[in-house]
Amino acid sequence: MNEGDNRQVARDSLFLMADLRVGGLDGEYRIKVRNLSAGGMMGEGAVRVVRGAMVEVNIRNVGWVEGSVAWVQENRFGVAFSTDIDPKLARAPVSAAEDTAPRFVRNHEAHFAPGENIRKI
Repeated sequence: MNEGDNRQVARDSLFLMADLRVGGLDGEYRIKVRNLSAGGMMGEGAVRVVRGAMVEVNIRNVGWVEGSVAWVQENRFGVAFSTDIDPKLARAPVSAAEDTAPRFVRNHEAHFAPGENIRKI
């Protein structure tokens, strides 16, 4: 398949944050995921990557996905995944176990059985 054929692949435009590991560099980098498909993604961030670099991306509800940098343009870059993913998982709400909101802003009433008395202050 040539480079032009890739543009026909269905992709979801979205905005979510992800962590990126770049082969040969220490640490993780926080990036923005601008669009996502089963076979790849477009990322944006301050990390400098080069075409062909091996990377791993931690995508919400999907986990760490391996791939390689397909293209770079300024602070945006494309990643071709080594294996296909289900991009709809990234759009799903984060599970309660992963809820990082402070306890005092969560809906505590949802944790009680219907009819159970909750003391209101």
